[in-house]
Amino acid sequence: QVRLVESGGGLVQPGGSLRLSCVASGINFKLYTMNWYRQSPGKQRELVANITSEHNRNYVDSVKDRFTISRDNVRTTMYLHMNNLTPDDTAVYYCNTYARGYQVWGRGTQVTVSS
Repeated sequence: QVRLVESGGGLVQPGGSLRLSCVASGINFKLYTMNWYRQSPGKQRELVANITSEHNRNYVDSVKDRFTISRDNVRTTMYLHMNNLTPDDTAVYYCNTYARGYQVWGRGTQVTVSS
């Protein structure tokens, strides 16, 4: 069974930083593209960043130069380092991959940016 578990969310002031983690199990992690999505109330879920098996990275324009995605294949963990956070970054952040013919999602971790 493929399982993704996110952690690291919380309440942070504008301009602050957080690091999200996603631990994967049940897959040969190093072979898979891994994705971070987010969803705010009343908005569609959007792809924030992804990292391929070759460590190629892609970001949505709104987070470029502020967020960094990375992966540790030994720990089967993906990270999202978020800097200079703004209230617009407030959302539930989800870890995702496509494995064995299915979209696999974690339960999400809440990030709230507020003073």
